[in-house]
Amino acid sequence: MNKLEKEIVLGNFQSILSESGTWKMGGFPLPDGSFHEFREPEAVVIVRNDQLYVRVNPFTKSHPSVQFLDNAKHMYYSNESIKVPEEGNLSFRWKMRSRPIGTTPGDLYDGFVSVNLLDFTTGAALDFFAGNDQFSSVYAVLPFPGVTVPETKKTKYFCIFKEESDFYSRDWNEYQITYNRAADEVIFIVNGEEVRRERNVPIKFNEFTVALGLMTEKDLSPDGSTSLHGQGIIGEWSPMKVFIEN
Repeated sequence: MNKLEKEIVLGNFQSILSESGTWKMGGFPLPDGSFHEFREPEAVVIVRNDQLYVRVNPFTKSHPSVQFLDNAKHMYYSNESIKVPEEGNLSFRWKMRSRPIGTTPGDLYDGFVSVNLLDFTTGAALDFFAGNDQFSSVYAVLPFPGVTVPETKKTKYFCIFKEESDFYSRDWNEYQITYNRAADEVIFIVNGEEVRRERNVPIKFNEFTVALGLMTEKDLSPDGSTSLHGQGIIGEWSPMKVFIEN
C-alpha cells in the first residue's frame, strides 16, 4: 500500500515580488537570445489571508507566431520543481477563483485563470483552466521553446481539452491533479469529484514546475495574434498542497 511520504505547501505569496522565495515571473528564452516574459505591465497584485489576487484589465501581451507565448499573459512559476516519484501518487490540490472582465459570453478561452503543471524535461503539461461559467482540464505535450520532446510511436504533440460547467461560477472551487508515473495515469478532480481520468499516458513525467496564470487560448491566424480585444480578468489562488506517496 502506498503511504504519504511528504507534504509540501507552495504559498509564501508575500515574497512574490522579490522573486527570491517560492515564485518567479514565468517566460521562455527565445532563439535570438531575448527572453519573453509573462508579465502584464499594469497588473495589480494583492496578497492577503495567504491568498494571491492578480487583476489585469485589459490584457496587452501577445506574440505573433508562437502559440504558447501568445496564450500566457501574466504567469508565475514555482522556483523549485517537484520531482515525480517512480511509484505512487503525486497530487496537487488548491483553490482558485476566476472573474473575467469583458470576455466573450460562452467562450472560456477568451480569458481564464489557470494552474499549469509543466514538465520542462519533456514538454508535457497538466492544467486546469477556469473561466466565467466553465472550466477545462487539459492534457498536453507541447513544443515549448528550447525543450526537447521525447520521441514516441504515438502523436508527438497534442493538447486535449475537456470542458465542464458543473462548478461554482465566479467563485472559489477546489481543484486536484493526481499523477501516477508507474501506472501512466492522470486523475482530475473538482470539488472532491473526479471529472476526468487519462490512462496509458504516452510520456513519463519527470518533474513539475507549478505555474499560476492569467491566460487566453485563441488560435494564431496567418496575420498573427487574435487574442486581444480589450478584455481582462481577476484571478485568485490559495496556497497549493503537494502530496507525495510511494
